[in-house]
Amino acid sequence: MPDSPPATLNSLIAEMKAAGLLDSTLEAAFRAIPRTAFLPHLPPEEVYKDDAIAFKFDEDGTVLSSSSQPSMMAIMLRQLDLKPGHNVLEIGTGTGYNAALIQYIVGDEGRVTTVELDAQVAETARANLQRVAKSEVLVVTGDGAQGYAPRASYDRIMATAGVWDVPETWVRQMKSNGILVTPLLVEGFEISAALKLQPDGTLYSNNNRLCGFIPLRGQAAVPDFAVRIATSGLYLYANTHMDSAALQTLISDDAASVSYLGVDLEAWEYWQGFLPYLVLHIPENFMLARYQVSKDAPAYGITGQGFMLMEQGSACFVSVTERGMARNFGSADAIIAVEAALAAWQRDGKPQADKLRLRLIPGHTYTYPKTGASTPPQWKAYPRRDHTVFAWMQVR
Repeated sequence: MPDSPPATLNSLIAEMKAAGLLDSTLEAAFRAIPRTAFLPHLPPEEVYKDDAIAFKFDEDGTVLSSSSQPSMMAIMLRQLDLKPGHNVLEIGTGTGYNAALIQYIVGDEGRVTTVELDAQVAETARANLQRVAKSEVLVVTGDGAQGYAPRASYDRIMATAGVWDVPETWVRQMKSNGILVTPLLVEGFEISAALKLQPDGTLYSNNNRLCGFIPLRGQAAVPDFAVRIATSGLYLYANTHMDSAALQTLISDDAASVSYLGVDLEAWEYWQGFLPYLVLHIPENFMLARYQVSKDAPAYGITGQGFMLMEQGSACFVSVTERGMARNFGSADAIIAVEAALAAWQRDGKPQADKLRLRLIPGHTYTYPKTGASTPPQWKAYPRRDHTVFAWMQVR
């Protein structure tokens, strides 16, 4: 087969337009602000692929900062619903590319402040912004959990790092009619939520998409529930601590049983359909986790990325790219549970992420209180630092 043509700005924009991600304003922003100026060490054919690009690593290879995937940036910018003249706070500057796009959209009358924990990354972002004549963006070196009070209050707040909870500081610095877009961790998966402040003081989002971001560091850091299975390239991300030793023993001692789940789903149908549903319908006594395998180190026959459902003595790994194939270790309990959840999702009409609802209620409670809205069906509660996160699917 002939090689694919090299990626260009035009091909990237055409790809995002075909997916329905760009309106005229966003298209103009992506055309006006070259991503190459923020990743000058890479050739354009790499820069204009629709991929996240890591550019700073820890000593152990952990990614500390990256340039987000352009299509995910477009999704979140649409969630943000920017208007000319808006005052915007961004948490997590990275290369500065996203802040430059925001500044272009809000225009000369708008104001953009971006907060970056890493002083070296912040300095590089300032240089990048000068390169595209967007030095009016204020880059602040500091802990994003504190926001930036001197330029509050904000019409829009956007976090470009995964969060465990929404700090109360952000809520206090947002206007009452503002929108706060942030990746929120739920059951090992991140949900980009467009949260709006309600009259009762809660935050509510009916505009949610699954995503993947580097976790927020600093004062409001995400608890480290990620584990790597020793001697392999298998990484797992969950909502609570998992017994990685027991899992390694299970998948090391038992050859995988490879099965077809009876469905032929595209990757997007998993990410934006079945997985949001599964997050809220995990069978009792099971743990759900997201997994990723290093390209150069496949583990135990498991490749790529996907999700794992596990209980004692049984684990099922489902790749989102293998169109219905699953690898089960130990007893068949885990794969049976996945099949039952798939059947339930189909019976409910295959609801997508647009049916997902989130409400963040200040304080800690396991009971859904009266909030001026009807009690949701089959909700789950996740107590966090400042809020309890309630999540459900509006299936009917």
